[in-house]
Amino acid sequence: MAEVINMPRLSDTMEEGTVAKWLKQVGDKIEEGDILAEIETDKATMEFESFHEGTLLHIGIAEGDGAPVDSLLAIIGAEGEDISGLLNGSSAPAEESAAVVEESAAPKEETADTSASAAAEVPEGVEVIKMPRLSDTMEEGTVASWLKKVGDTVEEGDILAEIETDKATMEFESFYSGTLLYIGIQEGESSPVDAVLAVIGPEGTDVDSVLNAKPAAEKTANVEAVKEEKIVEAPVAVKTMADGQRIFASPLAKKIASDKGIDLSQVTGSGDQGRIVKKDIENYQPATVVAPAAPVEEPKTASNALASPMVQLPVGEESSEEVKNSSMRKTIAKVLVNSKQSAPHFYLTIEVDMDSAKAARAQINSLPETKVSFNDMVVKACAMALKKHPQVNTTWNGDTIRYNHHISVGVAVAVDEGLVVPVVKFTDQMSLTQIGASVKDLAGRARNKKLTIPEMEGSTFTVSNLGMFGIQEFTSIINQPNSAILSVGAIVQKPVVKNGEIVIGHTMKVTLACDHRTVDGAVGAQFLQTLRAFLEHPVTMLA
Repeated sequence: MAEVINMPRLSDTMEEGTVAKWLKQVGDKIEEGDILAEIETDKATMEFESFHEGTLLHIGIAEGDGAPVDSLLAIIGAEGEDISGLLNGSSAPAEESAAVVEESAAPKEETADTSASAAAEVPEGVEVIKMPRLSDTMEEGTVASWLKKVGDTVEEGDILAEIETDKATMEFESFYSGTLLYIGIQEGESSPVDAVLAVIGPEGTDVDSVLNAKPAAEKTANVEAVKEEKIVEAPVAVKTMADGQRIFASPLAKKIASDKGIDLSQVTGSGDQGRIVKKDIENYQPATVVAPAAPVEEPKTASNALASPMVQLPVGEESSEEVKNSSMRKTIAKVLVNSKQSAPHFYLTIEVDMDSAKAARAQINSLPETKVSFNDMVVKACAMALKKHPQVNTTWNGDTIRYNHHISVGVAVAVDEGLVVPVVKFTDQMSLTQIGASVKDLAGRARNKKLTIPEMEGSTFTVSNLGMFGIQEFTSIINQPNSAILSVGAIVQKPVVKNGEIVIGHTMKVTLACDHRTVDGAVGAQFLQTLRAFLEHPVTMLA
């Protein structure tokens, strides 16, 4: 029977997705685990794999087009299967279901008591495991992968499956020992919290009697699924080299390599056990081939120089292209436009003497296994200044202003698709070295698209640093719901006046963008004075 595949919800804030690229075409054979398409969400571009086998019968969303979550994405089924009913919204299945219900209504009433008693008699030692609620906002979960299969022996504490929630992918362990008798939710499928996930019990237990507690129609479907269940070994994407060594590669990597004419034997894999993945193909650089030397031209003499033709002006054709915006880029644009239009920005700039900060950093980094950056020092100074100026650590809520009693500084990180802001939670309670380690970890995972949603939420203030690019001064748009954002420039060497003499010093300009609804000019200026005091006397941040 044909399987309808809808646009998945790949992030908690995703409302629509864009098909960046189809890796399969109508008529292609599909294996479970094959990558069907690349889908752009509001966070990133992600590979979407098939959880079904068959032939790709229909594509509902063309490359480059966007559609809401749950829109018809594709249909997979048997070759030549009639899918007109699925495309036209046929009501036949509903009518057929209604007829079945009417025919079986009387028997249901007659056997209600016996069914209830049968459902209540769960054999001793058998445990029905439900879809757990792994976060406070979780309403349904998706089984990312099963680590056990039907018939396996399960010990208490064994990891049964990896379950995707609305926040992250988490391991789900068993609290029971026995044999895995039944799997109710297949890999890639989603079900509400408390749906039957699995059954564990003694080997040989009659699963039918255990599942009788469920509605009859659902029970029948699940029992039939158990009876017809077959264990299929998933094909491994490998290629054999001339010397007989196998190359492991993901289906998407093989597809891209084939399109680009890249020999997989020349590519080094960065995945598990050297598996070649998408980024390895995209970053592959073929060996440089030395070109033959160009023939040496005879030097021009005075006579042939005079005979040289006139300089030819370049002739060409003007061209351009329009590239559709990714979901992440559209989200960034929407958020920043809203911030700029709704919050009355004003900007304050100061110059900070960084000589003492440079000396303090050199001393700190001379300690074993210790590494802090100037940006870490700025983040620490901001957290301490916010404690002294709580008006800056606020949020505008229309009729009220929310004073945040906690301090969590967001650090802007540039990634290929745009900009993300991981958050250092409770920054004021952290030491310089803790801040340095945390920022390094968050920034690295941001660039590898490994951040979780909670790690990008909850900031009360933001720091944006372009000093590493040589930018001396710039302004930023406030990252709402924050009331302010600090733009940090490069440290420059220049003549400065100290004790009435001109000497060589190191200075850094910082600019504070403030929301005038919550932060007045004097408050912003006082905050910057405190910030400068901490940076120019870094020992005060170690007390």
